[in-house]
Amino acid sequence: MSVELPQKIQARRRSARIAIVAARYNEKYMTALLENCLAELKEAYPLEEFPVYRVPGSYEVPVMVKRCIEKPEGGEAPETVIALGVILRGSTAHADLVGHSVANKLLDIACDTLVPVVNEVLLLDDEQQAFARCVASTLNRGREAARVALQMLEDIDMQQGAVRRLSASAAGVLKNVEFNHAETETQA
Repeated sequence: MSVELPQKIQARRRSARIAIVAARYNEKYMTALLENCLAELKEAYPLEEFPVYRVPGSYEVPVMVKRCIEKPEGGEAPETVIALGVILRGSTAHADLVGHSVANKLLDIACDTLVPVVNEVLLLDDEQQAFARCVASTLNRGREAARVALQMLEDIDMQQGAVRRLSASAAGVLKNVEFNHAETETQA
């Protein structure tokens, strides 16, 4: 478990298409988790609207995440999706089954679509852990989710910029090769 939040991200882009899928179950913790996530996103992009899609529980989160990516509202898919949920362990293994299933499916969706999915569906032992991660500020996982989503956007922008520079460089080399080949044919 991490004991500190990732650093705040200074937004370098004009806008960010980030969708949030949040479970309703364990409402008092979910409300705090969602509010903290939105507050952090609004600090970076005060004029941006971040759509929030609510689902009954954590188990339903992956379906809505995939819908947001593959059947986006308004026609433009999000650049990243934040998945929020709170699962409290009980006396059976059900919570562990749900937590592992959700985590695996969210990873599959991200890898299949190449849209980052920030997994903050929390599998917690008790309400004390839930309070520490959803309500309190030191380890707040809502703020952490927002910072990770913003960092992924920055990282993707950097990767795409590197690919564009590499492609432009390769295109220049190819032009030079074609030009030299044409000169050789003319001289022969």
